[in-house]
Amino acid sequence: MTASQTNVIDIQPVAGSLGAEITGVELRPDSSDDVVALVRQAILEHKVVFVRGQDHLDDDLQAGFARRLGELTTAHPTVPGAESNTNVLPVDAERGNRANSWHHDVTFVQAPPSFSLLRAIVLPPYGGDTAWANTVSAYESLPDSLKQLAEQLWAVHTNDYDYSASHAVAAVTEQAKRYREQFTSTVYRTEHPVVRIHPETGEKTLLLGHFAQKFAGYNGSDSRHLFEILQNHVSRLENTVRWRWAPGDIAIWDNRLTQHYAVSDFGDTPRRLHRVTVAGDVPVSVDGRSSVPLQGDASAYTPA
Repeated sequence: MTASQTNVIDIQPVAGSLGAEITGVELRPDSSDDVVALVRQAILEHKVVFVRGQDHLDDDLQAGFARRLGELTTAHPTVPGAESNTNVLPVDAERGNRANSWHHDVTFVQAPPSFSLLRAIVLPPYGGDTAWANTVSAYESLPDSLKQLAEQLWAVHTNDYDYSASHAVAAVTEQAKRYREQFTSTVYRTEHPVVRIHPETGEKTLLLGHFAQKFAGYNGSDSRHLFEILQNHVSRLENTVRWRWAPGDIAIWDNRLTQHYAVSDFGDTPRRLHRVTVAGDVPVSVDGRSSVPLQGDASAYTPA
């Protein structure tokens, strides 16, 4: 792809708070610097972008384009990657992998991913959408007194949390049990600021989601009430965008500026997408303090 082809690329918002669809582009490891810069800027501006018709991508090509945005993590700290590429995480409902609650990716380590790239492969005949929420506008919507409180709060994030407490599930399948055992095979705990400063845009953004289990210095009951107040500002419908997947779609989002939720409304039908994550930075609070790892060594997962 040549630099001149950036002239035919179009970017159109798909919701008021966040999200844009990019057309006229084919994502490849050898995409021009101009195209990569345009896509990166669109992600920072719109928080999440969607590109349809990327049927040419396989695991290696997806990871190759992702690497143009930064150094990659491995697939996951505890869950093995795809056989074809260790940077690729299969998000497969048949393996019990249903991320149906609001979260940022992998916030239980000190340096969560910066960008996530998710490619649709097998989709159910109905349902299976993914929603994203803007954590910058969620912070900005807080009353001044809550902003001041949130900026003082630190939360402990962990991969060893009570899934049933935050998910509406009728029954836990054997596949889900095995997946959870794998997911928590090594326990990670990290203390993050609830309000972090984005290193590229300078925006203040809320860092919460279902891996945030307790606020430092608060008991469990008070933590739950505070979490609900703040998290509800994130997940207000006016603050979200919902994407109906088609085969060959790819979504790319800034994990530092968004949370997401995979809607589990497709029964037992297959749903499989492949995710690649770009290594991120250590979150920094409004007063300049960095996140602190409490348990687990994530050095094998992320180069940061």
